[in-house]
Amino acid sequence: MCFLFELFSLLYLVHMLLTKTSFFSTMYRVREVWLESNRTVVTSYREVELRCLRRSDLIETMASKLPSESIRFGCKVVAVKLDHTTSFPVLFLEDGIIIKAKVLIGCDGSDSIIAKSLQLKEPKVFPRAVVRGFTTYQSPHSFGTYFFQIRYKSITFGRIPINDKLVHWFVGLANPAGDHLSRKDLNFIKKIALDSVRELPSETSEIVKHCDLDSLSIHCVWYRHPWHLFTGKLSNGTMTVAGDAMHVMGPFLGQGGSAGLEDAIVLARCLSQAMPSNLENSSSSHSNLHRRIDAAYRNYIKERRLRVIRLSTQSYLTGLIITTKSWIVRVICVALLMVLFGGNTLSHTRYNCGLL
Repeated sequence: MCFLFELFSLLYLVHMLLTKTSFFSTMYRVREVWLESNRTVVTSYREVELRCLRRSDLIETMASKLPSESIRFGCKVVAVKLDHTTSFPVLFLEDGIIIKAKVLIGCDGSDSIIAKSLQLKEPKVFPRAVVRGFTTYQSPHSFGTYFFQIRYKSITFGRIPINDKLVHWFVGLANPAGDHLSRKDLNFIKKIALDSVRELPSETSEIVKHCDLDSLSIHCVWYRHPWHLFTGKLSNGTMTVAGDAMHVMGPFLGQGGSAGLEDAIVLARCLSQAMPSNLENSSSSHSNLHRRIDAAYRNYIKERRLRVIRLSTQSYLTGLIITTKSWIVRVICVALLMVLFGGNTLSHTRYNCGLL
């Protein structure tokens, strides 16, 4: 089927992008610092391989190789229903356009219409927001090849180089005011970030001060309860979800995007195994096509469910440790992390989702 060829082609492009060192550098160390009353500094080092790249590079690389009319911009899905005759999904767009689809994969984020159509429980919000941005340097920076994170009171600042002149950074804020999240003024977002890091070492303020203004964003932290992933219906016929639409989680592990790519690989593999390449152009009935796609989705969900439950559980417990004011809750969460994950907080990064 043509969409399978395009999906395999896009995943190959992702592989090519991830092997181009001009887009990113490979990190080999994680450094974490806790500041207490500006006097006590506790530092830990861990050896690990990390990669960070701009989402726009990934999206533009994939989009540039698709047929010109494959992508529609400005389309907002407002409802999804099943065709009573064929049982295939029908999409209703905000502008009145109706699309009849044979295969529907909802990758529409935390506020997913497709997830709602599957009757998944609504995501929840941590009492926390994150400001994200990039800083571009004219000459090579001096930050080395490691991910750096510093915590002070309720503020978390993180920095990870993408290459020798581009750095991604974030500031985690506790209990942000509601109007902060609704305002889109980039200078205002920059002021929020600068005010938040003013008590941290001066190099953090310098990174924020010289940021690429148009790269700034501020968002609340959404997550889906792990037990909803365990009990929820993640597919229905030829309709399913992937990425944040399925397993939106807090950024505490830095694995949301990676999990989405894992979804794509597993989903492409399951679809290719269930359907021969000429099936769409054959005389196969709608019921046969529907049955094959449904079987592929069931295998996809079976393979992905435990993985995303594990990630969501670890992210949820880590988020509670960061956001709770109760030391009892914090101790319980630390104990659960030790019991469930053996105290190895980076074990999730060594997961292998298999080959296409």
